[in-house]
Amino acid sequence: MHKILLIIQREYLSRVKKKSFIVMTFAVPLFFFALYAGMFYLTKKSFKDAHTEVFVIDNQGDFAGKLQSNKNVSYTVSKLDLQAQKAKLSQSEGKQSILYIPKDILSAQKAELITSGKTSFVIQEIISGQLEEIIREKEYKSKGIDLQIIQSIKPKVTIDAKEITADGEEKNSNTAIAMGLGVALAILVYLSLFLYGAQVMRGIIEEKSNRIIEVIISSVKPFQLMMGKIVGIGMVGLTQFVMWLILTGGLFITATVLFVNPQDMQEVAASQPGAANMSTVSKAVAQNDSASILSSIQSFNFTEVIIFFFLFFIAGYLLYSAIFAAAGSAVDNETEANQFSMPITMPLLLTYILSFGVIINDPNGPIATWLSFIPFTSPIAMLVRIPFGVPLWQILTSLTLLILTFLLITWVAARIYRVGILIYGKKASLKEIIKWFNYKG
Repeated sequence: MHKILLIIQREYLSRVKKKSFIVMTFAVPLFFFALYAGMFYLTKKSFKDAHTEVFVIDNQGDFAGKLQSNKNVSYTVSKLDLQAQKAKLSQSEGKQSILYIPKDILSAQKAELITSGKTSFVIQEIISGQLEEIIREKEYKSKGIDLQIIQSIKPKVTIDAKEITADGEEKNSNTAIAMGLGVALAILVYLSLFLYGAQVMRGIIEEKSNRIIEVIISSVKPFQLMMGKIVGIGMVGLTQFVMWLILTGGLFITATVLFVNPQDMQEVAASQPGAANMSTVSKAVAQNDSASILSSIQSFNFTEVIIFFFLFFIAGYLLYSAIFAAAGSAVDNETEANQFSMPITMPLLLTYILSFGVIINDPNGPIATWLSFIPFTSPIAMLVRIPFGVPLWQILTSLTLLILTFLLITWVAARIYRVGILIYGKKASLKEIIKWFNYKG
């Protein structure tokens, strides 16, 4: 045990002291923050730059006066005919357009938007939405329907979702929170297991190619060396992972509170296609019972999710690191190791893909349940299910199977490892690996 602890200490300290570790620990949160800020700024700027001056040629007669200018579109009734306005448009350098409204727009429900360049989809949506509203009002009026009565009828139904617990008590249902948290956990676990499991494989290949391993195994057993590397690199990954969460969360919260103007957020959302629908949703959220929303968040058991997240993350990492370690001991370079990477990560990739649809849509269904019991898929499947509420016996059973499978894979990997780490220049095949496993001594 003492030798394993020494190897863990060596693996951990040798990596966390590297400049690359320190740089990546701080660079990744800054990168995501800069990416988010850049996307927000460019999106906001693009919608501001999308402002267009529209010259309206209204052959129908009473449409032009009902079009309303906004931050994206300025309407001007043209005194020229269509051809003259086109000639003037071709000479303009700014963003200008011509809206030609034909006489039969009520029956044909079609208008023309002529621009000096490519037509903005946002502008098309805004103009078509206003024209549709004008036509709708005229249709109501022609059929004797009072528009004011229709506009005064604005039903608003709030669904207060409840769920019955095992004790028979009702509590708020947190479906939206569970879905968001489930997807976030699936992404984090998939990336983390793949990233840090592959680091174990690369570490073994590096030591093997440098012939360092021949010196190391003269003092420790291959099993001890493998366990030390798996746990040591796992602690490095967990340290970096926690730092990423803290730094990224801190940056986003600070920036949102100090620098982001809520009005800017609304303007960006309102400028997008389907702005009318987005506005309706925003108003509904704003008018919703804030106490109910706060109650739903407070009633969500984040402590349980966080505890099981780390348990499944660590157990899943140990399992996949053992597999990656066995693959690393069977090859001489990373090029050869790539042939093992895809088969190893296929169960994770499959579960990761299914988590966005099958598991979230039916977290207690047969597919989601079986995936959460299979050790090679449970690190993602179970974590996606837990926010929706999973019986404790299922969680503990899944975790137990995961740990037992890790121990089994570690034993198998150690038998391959003890021979593979000393094999050089020989391409490993499945038949050869089985021979290594069966070697005695």
